[in-house]
Amino acid sequence: MMSTAANSPGTYLVTGCAGFIANRVASLLLEAGHRVVGVDNVNDYYDTSLKEHRLKKLESDRFSFHRIDIEDQEALAGLFDGDAFDAVFNLAARAGVRYSMENPHIYLTTNSLGSLNLLHQMRRTGVGKYVLASTSSLYAGQPMPFSESLPVNTPISPYAASKKGAEVMAYSHHHLYQIDVSICRYFTVYGPAGRPDMSIFRFIRWIDDGVPIQLFGDGEQSRDFTYVDDIARGTILAAKPVGYEIINLGGGGTPVSLNTLIGMLEDRLGKKAIIEYLPFHQADMMTTSADITKAGELLGWKPEVSLEQGLDESVSWYQTNKPWSEKIVLP
Repeated sequence: MMSTAANSPGTYLVTGCAGFIANRVASLLLEAGHRVVGVDNVNDYYDTSLKEHRLKKLESDRFSFHRIDIEDQEALAGLFDGDAFDAVFNLAARAGVRYSMENPHIYLTTNSLGSLNLLHQMRRTGVGKYVLASTSSLYAGQPMPFSESLPVNTPISPYAASKKGAEVMAYSHHHLYQIDVSICRYFTVYGPAGRPDMSIFRFIRWIDDGVPIQLFGDGEQSRDFTYVDDIARGTILAAKPVGYEIINLGGGGTPVSLNTLIGMLEDRLGKKAIIEYLPFHQADMMTTSADITKAGELLGWKPEVSLEQGLDESVSWYQTNKPWSEKIVLP
């Protein structure tokens, strides 16, 4: 599973560990017996109570948490001097396509410069393996299903552009300093304790509360929804030596429309959605669909959790955590 032998526990740096996906990556690494050093600045882009909720799940004598920012080179230097990491999983990021249009500078400094800071520390201290979380947003305008060989030189949001910057900087460090790099491009990740700025969390809340769903476009836009545990498992598998590879992690099936998704959530909540239609957003993509052939060949990975199962888990988490979950502030 890892670059170390299966029976030999490793030490892994996981950035963004209070975030949705990184939290599951850290959890699975701990369950496998590894040591995890977690980093997160716990910023307030969305409700920090959700981030604290996730951090509590990581409490273990093999987990240490550092509340620092990957933009802080001095703090990172201290971290790398204090531990010998078998690999770095960089999942810290400013996420959200629309907000990146309002505040593009913070996306560049966190997503591109933050990634460079980590690569610099890896080079300085001799850490040989880098796993970078990237995004399907880079495939805007390309033919589907999206394959890793497509040229992704036309990002339509500052968020996507900042991730492209991180990818190519990782390539230059692979070329110059032989750092082994796996770039995982994620496709619409969802699941329990998900991000409250993303559709599934918001739709559950709005349907449950009887509040109108704000739907940009006619609802026929579709996504390759991928369950968070599948994504986390694929990310960890990507820690194997590959040289430099870009790997799609996505549902790999037929994209599901937002209208269909809303219907599935209505069934699970036993309530009818009220829908407020808004103009389609220019930074959004109409459809995403992943070609996951490479993930299967290179990592032996394929998604295991169906959308039906995943939505069951997502709704169950929301209902089990009431009344707190009802009060999580939506960005």
